[in-house]
Amino acid sequence: MPELAFSRRSALYGLGAAGLSAALASCGVPAAYVPEEGREAPDRSERDRSVVFSNWPLYIDTDEEDEERRPTLEAFSERTGIEVRYTEEINDNDEFFGKVSPALMNRQETGHDLIVVSDWMAARFVHLGWAQKLDRSAQPNVTRHLDPQLRSPAFDEGRLHTVPWQSGITGIAYNRKALGREIKSVKDLWQPDLAGKVTLFSGLDESFALLMQGNGVDVTRWTESDFHRMCDQVENMVKKKHIRRFTGNDYTSDLSKGDVLACQAYSGDAIQLQADNPDIEFVVPEEGAELWAESLLVPNLARHKANAEALIDYYYAPEVAASLAASVNYVCPVPAAREVLAASDDQETAELAENPLIFPDDDMRKRLVVARDISSAERRSLAKRWNAIVGL
Repeated sequence: MPELAFSRRSALYGLGAAGLSAALASCGVPAAYVPEEGREAPDRSERDRSVVFSNWPLYIDTDEEDEERRPTLEAFSERTGIEVRYTEEINDNDEFFGKVSPALMNRQETGHDLIVVSDWMAARFVHLGWAQKLDRSAQPNVTRHLDPQLRSPAFDEGRLHTVPWQSGITGIAYNRKALGREIKSVKDLWQPDLAGKVTLFSGLDESFALLMQGNGVDVTRWTESDFHRMCDQVENMVKKKHIRRFTGNDYTSDLSKGDVLACQAYSGDAIQLQADNPDIEFVVPEEGAELWAESLLVPNLARHKANAEALIDYYYAPEVAASLAASVNYVCPVPAAREVLAASDDQETAELAENPLIFPDDDMRKRLVVARDISSAERRSLAKRWNAIVGL
C-alpha cells in the first residue's frame, strides 16, 4: 500500500500564494503571476524523447519481485520510445512548493516536466500562472474517460491546466465493534461516548470541508461565516477535551491500537486498515463527504511538454488506469477501468471492481462533492484561526 494521503495532503504551514505575493510586492519584486503567453518554452520533445516525472513515494505500481521496476512506466517507454526519468521527490506539498517557487518566480525552468500535487496546492500553481495549459487535442483518453465529478473544479474550470492522478474521499473511519454502534453522520462524532476518543486532521485544507458538511453547508460555495461557525464548534470540543488530538499520518496508528474509536480518515487508508482489522469501517456521512484529487500538471518552461501530455493521456487508457488502481487502491479517476478489473481472471483483482472506495457506487457518489478551495485572499486569516485551535 502507498504512504497514503496523510503526507500528500499535509497541513499548510507556509505563507501560501497570498502571503507570497504580498511579500514579493513589499520587497519591490515583480508580481509572481505569469500570464499564459509567458509559460511555454521551446519544446524539445521530438528531438529528446524523454520526460522528467516527479511524484510522491509509493504512488505507482511496482513489480512484485523487483520494487525498483514500474511496469506501467516501462510499458509506456516501450510503446512510445519516450524515456521516463521518474523520481519520488515530493514528500510534502509546501516543501516541494518552496523548492520550485524561486525558479518559477524568476521565470526560470524547474527541471520538471510533470509533477503531482494535491489539488489545493495545484490551485496555488494555477492561480499564480505557474501551470501550463494542456493540449486536449493530444489527450483523447483524458477527454473521453476522466471522471465527470472531477472535470471542473473551481480552481481550474474545465481542467485546462491539471488532470487528476488519483482521487480519494475524506470521510470517517471508526471501530464499530469497540464503539458498539454505527456512525452515519459527522454529528455522531460529538456524542458523549466518544469523548476523548476522536481525532481530526490538523491540516486546514484536509479537515475543513467534511466538518462544514456536518453542519449542512454546501461546500461548493461555503462562506467565511460557515468556516467560523465550524471553528467555534471545534474549539468548543477542544475545550471539553472531546477531541483527543489533531493528527497527520499517525491517525491510522491511533485507530489500529484502539487509542481512538473514530477519526477523520482517507478512503485509501481504509482499505489497508480493513485488511488488518475487519472491525474498522469507513463511512461517507449522510451529509456528504469531500471528493478530492491529487493532480498532474506541467510547470512553466518545461522542456518536454508534449511528452508529458502523452504520458498523462497514457494513464487515462482504461487498462493502464486499472493497473494503477489495482496497485495503489485510491479512487480511480477513470471509471471505465472498473470493467477492466471486473474481467480479470484473478479473483482478488476482480473484486476490486466492486470496492466502492475505488469505484464509488451511485449512492455514494450522490454524497460526494468537490469543495471550493480556499482563495488566496482568505487563506491567511482562515489559517490563523484554524492553526490557533489546532495548536500549530
